Amino acid sequence: MKPKRNNSEKPSQNKGNKRVSKKATAEKKAADTPVLVRLNKYIADAGICSRREADKLIESGKITINNKVVTQLGTKVVPGDVVVYNNKTLRSEKLRYLLLNKPKGFITTSDDPQNRRTVMNLVEKACTERIYSVGRLDRNTTGLLLFTNDGELTTRLTHPKHGVKKLYHVVLDKPLSKNDMLRIIEGIELEDGLIRPDKINWVADEMDKRHVGIELHSGKNRIVRRIFEQLDYEVVKLDRVIFAGLTKKDLPRGKWRFLEEKEVNILKMI
Repeated sequence: MKPKRNNSEKPSQNKGNKRVSKKATAEKKAADTPVLVRLNKYIADAGICSRREADKLIESGKITINNKVVTQLGTKVVPGDVVVYNNKTLRSEKLRYLLLNKPKGFITTSDDPQNRRTVMNLVEKACTERIYSVGRLDRNTTGLLLFTNDGELTTRLTHPKHGVKKLYHVVLDKPLSKNDMLRIIEGIELEDGLIRPDKINWVADEMDKRHVGIELHSGKNRIVRRIFEQLDYEVVKLDRVIFAGLTKKDLPRGKWRFLEEKEVNILKMI
């Protein structure tokens, strides 16, 4: 006698097959659906500017997609679209974040008509993406310099309202007196306004009071040198040892490294 077929098994298998079929169909549909990216994010990812600034470019009619001027905020870009700004085709690149321990004698610029050594000479082989420095260090200043093609993060780190902290190790031509240190704490009036450091003190592990640590969030040009020059001190050496929480630990002079993901995430929280 043949065993009776359990009729309950077949419908169950059919239901399972249907579920698998629906899942496969959904996955295929998702794979076939083009990835849409907001235009302002696409511009920012191309390293042009922040998303907010990109919105202004869009509204002013300076962006074209496939040869058509786009002014509508919220416009989406799909793969294959040709986005152009200032006669340049933009490409949404992989975002890169690189930290350099700048040596003395290099200027912070992407190109120098006098053919002097630039910081770009030190990082030119780091990646294929075009990266830019976040802020500047003058030719004779050493220390931390961040590079990225993330226009939005660059704007955030350089805007005064975010108060990004920078710590410098300064070596002066003579010991800094206590009275002058108090004057600096109270604020020094420079040609472009009053400047007060966040912190200042003699370097603890140096017996010589020519060694001073000063923390600022100002991004004004040559600000540290100008503070001390105002009080008749000459800055003999200037080294940026901390920038936005990043340090020179295990980073020799003239060398660079990519930031870790957790470091990037912390910067984006500033």
